Amino acid sequence: MRLKSPRIAPLTDAEMTPEQAAVVKPVKSDMVLNIMRTLGRAPKALVGFKAWGGYVLSPDNDLSERQVEILTMRTVYRCRAGYAWTQHVRTAPRRGIAPEEIVRLKGAGAAGWGEHDATLVQAADELHDDQFVSDATWGRLRAFLSEKQCMDVVFVVGHYTQISMMLNSFGVPLDPGLTPDPDLEGF
Repeated sequence: MRLKSPRIAPLTDAEMTPEQAAVVKPVKSDMVLNIMRTLGRAPKALVGFKAWGGYVLSPDNDLSERQVEILTMRTVYRCRAGYAWTQHVRTAPRRGIAPEEIVRLKGAGAAGWGEHDATLVQAADELHDDQFVSDATWGRLRAFLSEKQCMDVVFVVGHYTQISMMLNSFGVPLDPGLTPDPDLEGF
C-alpha cells in the first residue's frame, strides 16, 4: 500500500446520498467494497467506470477468465496496486490461477509459464512499460487469439492500469479482514 491513510476516504453509510447509495450498492454480496465507497464520491464517474468494467469482466470479453486474471494480476502487481492485488489473490483460484502461479506473477518476465500464458504476461509487461504491444508479441498473441481477443488484452490491461492509478492515488484502504501483501508495502 502506497499511502498510510486515504487521501479520499471511503464513504460511510451515513454519508451517502441516495444517488451515491444507488451507484455503490454491491452486485454480488452484501458488502460494499472500499473501492466503490471511494469512487462513490464521484457517482457519475462511477457509473461510467462500472459500465466499462462490466464489459471487461463480462462474457462479451472473449478472453477466458484465466486469461483475464493473468493480465489483471500482472498489471496490478506491476502498478504496485496493493488493494487490487489483495482482492485478486482471493479470487484468482476461482478463475484458474494456482497458488504457485500467483507467486510467479510477481516475478521477472514470463519465466516458468507455458507459451500462451507467457505471451499474455509479456503483453501486460509491454503495455505497462511502453503502452504498446510489440510486433513480435502481437504476432505470438495472434497465433492463439482472435483479433477481437487481442483487442480485449489491451482493454483488460488498460482498465486495470486505470484502476491501479485510482487506488494508489486516492489511497483506498483494504477492506476488513484483508492483509496487505508485504511485497507491496512501502511503495
